[in-house]
Amino acid sequence: MTTDSNTPTLATPLDPELVVAYLQEHPHFFTEHQELLADLYLPHESGSAVSLVERQVSILRERNIDMRNRLSKLLDNARENDKLFEKTKRLVLTLLEGQDLPDIVDALHYCFDKEFGIHYTSLLLFGSETRIPGSQAKVIPLVDARNHLGALLKSNRAMCGTLGQNELNFIFGRNSSEIGSVATVPLVHGPAFGLLAIGNRDPNYYRSSMGTLFLSYIGEVLNRLLPRYLPR
Repeated sequence: MTTDSNTPTLATPLDPELVVAYLQEHPHFFTEHQELLADLYLPHESGSAVSLVERQVSILRERNIDMRNRLSKLLDNARENDKLFEKTKRLVLTLLEGQDLPDIVDALHYCFDKEFGIHYTSLLLFGSETRIPGSQAKVIPLVDARNHLGALLKSNRAMCGTLGQNELNFIFGRNSSEIGSVATVPLVHGPAFGLLAIGNRDPNYYRSSMGTLFLSYIGEVLNRLLPRYLPR
């Protein structure tokens, strides 16, 4: 296949006279391609002063760039939310498939670790038993939970931030020295029956301003799923 040697290619700079001639023959070109106007620079001969038109064009261009950046961030957030939704859906389905309490607790720990990359997970259940065979959940007397975690249990709401060393020791045990920040949610079915806590090594990762929608949702699922398996 041969090409006309006079035909410009993408690698060959266009002759300005050809561009001028083309625009003269197509006076409505920019009307049909208005998206190009935002990227055009048209200086005005006004000495050191900036003309009103030039200032308006500059402002519009800045706003255009700002809107593009905002749109890009919105799209990035939407993609991250889609990924979080898919992971959460898989977690909930896995929890529902659990045959007993150890199954459910193991699934929770596995998904938090492998799917969500959570550094530390602790599930405390309140009861008279010292442990549940085969389960990673830690069972503690309710009176001890109230003595050590009273502030966390009062509101029945998820929270993010930092905790005192005594609270960290009670929740995370031997891993407490590795915890920089935490997110917790009380588990409630009538009275409180447990606490779900996740920890991160970064002190600023779980901030008090961070949304707790995800953890609250998982807490609601556990509120409905776990009570039937708890020792009576």
